[in-house]
Amino acid sequence: MKVGIGHRLLIAVLLAILTVAGAGVLLLRQNVLDSFGDYAVAIELDRLDGLSNALARQYRHRGGWTFIPGGDARRGWITDELSRLRTTRVTAPVAPVDPAPPVAPAPPAPPAPPMPPLPPLPPPAVPVPGAPAGVTQDLHERVTLLDDAGRYLAGRAPGTLPLARRPIEVDGRTVGFLGVARSHRPSDAMAYAFLDQLQRSLWLIGAAAIVLSALAATLLARHFRRPIDHLARGAATLAAGDYGVRLPQERSDELGDLARHFNVLAERLDQAETARRQWVADTSHELRTPLAVLRAQLEAIQDGVRQATPETIDAMRRQVLSLNKLIDELYALARADVGESTVQRHALDLWTLAASEAGAFADRFRQAAIALELAPLPAPAMVLADPDRMRQVLANLFENCLRYTSAGGAVRLAARVGHGQVVLMLDDSAPGVPDDSLARLAERFYRVDPSRSRAHGGAGLGLALCRRLLEAQGGALAFAHSPLGGLRVTVSLPSIAKEDA
Repeated sequence: MKVGIGHRLLIAVLLAILTVAGAGVLLLRQNVLDSFGDYAVAIELDRLDGLSNALARQYRHRGGWTFIPGGDARRGWITDELSRLRTTRVTAPVAPVDPAPPVAPAPPAPPAPPMPPLPPLPPPAVPVPGAPAGVTQDLHERVTLLDDAGRYLAGRAPGTLPLARRPIEVDGRTVGFLGVARSHRPSDAMAYAFLDQLQRSLWLIGAAAIVLSALAATLLARHFRRPIDHLARGAATLAAGDYGVRLPQERSDELGDLARHFNVLAERLDQAETARRQWVADTSHELRTPLAVLRAQLEAIQDGVRQATPETIDAMRRQVLSLNKLIDELYALARADVGESTVQRHALDLWTLAASEAGAFADRFRQAAIALELAPLPAPAMVLADPDRMRQVLANLFENCLRYTSAGGAVRLAARVGHGQVVLMLDDSAPGVPDDSLARLAERFYRVDPSRSRAHGGAGLGLALCRRLLEAQGGALAFAHSPLGGLRVTVSLPSIAKEDA
């Protein structure tokens, strides 16, 4: 089943929001359960303020903790005291705390006056605001009285549960502590009650998360779907063979980069298709020309218009050789294009090889009334190259000079070694090459008209083949205007040390 990008974004955003909301709820729950205990105990300690004041008053009156019963009775004494304080009402003014006894000659000390009545405490079971009733009903069972050294005096016996303490002070001095035992989870009921009250809000938060995720997914899907749809339609158009399709490039994000890369790809495919069609047309034309000449001559002999003289046969032979040369160049280019051209690189002196090849063309240059000049011998020009392929390259370049250099002109061969390169420079004289044609000289079947046309021979494949052969050996071929007035061809190959040879 196909799931659209909008639905995928909705699911992704919804899961992300729900995950964040769930994590927030869990953290809230944990914080509530962990913190409500401290909060509840603090409230309970504040509610023992009346008991703390009553104990302080008795301590001041008695001068110590002697009023606390001993034995097992002290365990329930705090509960009884809380009950007494809850039911006691103020019926008489409070007697002075420390009345000074009258000085008598020798009467016995009067008995201690009874404990004056104290103000009542609110009942321990009064719920904390916002907490459910009954949460603190067992407060009187969890109160412990300790002296200033932390020793047990009354109330709940200290155990393993931690105590939250409230100091009892008399005249600015701490004389004891009231402690309230807290359970491991003392606030579960309060916390769950609080969370129950938030349940409706949590449901609203979940519903809002779903709505917001749907809205965000819709906007994101619309934001991303449009360029993706353009890309899908463009790819389909490209696959159908229409290489003129282009995508809008107004975006500045990754989708914009993708659109620009798509347009570059479409442009190159368009150029490749145009070159392919031109290649097929040029190849057909080049092959048809010598075949048409051969056919015309054979038909003329067959019809008796011409005789099979040596001149006629030689003319047909020249056409066959031209056709054979064209086929060989096409085959070599095709193999170079697919990386199947055989190159066996050896260490050789490029200048020595080039000078030797120039000597082989010396007679032909002399017959064409073209002066051949060789520059002085440079430093050793050692390179790694295929000798046969380099002779083929040099032969094509010298042949090009013979075809297109006017009689009475000159051809000069020079070389330089440096910066890790061996560079051969072959210059010829007029006619020159226009600026806009220099970059296209190595294109297949390209000719510069009218000075370099088919009338001079060749199919326009020689320079293209030279570039492919040099690139297969790690070299390069470049063209520029020659100081002699014609064309400068530059052949460069990486140099090697002579001892490496």
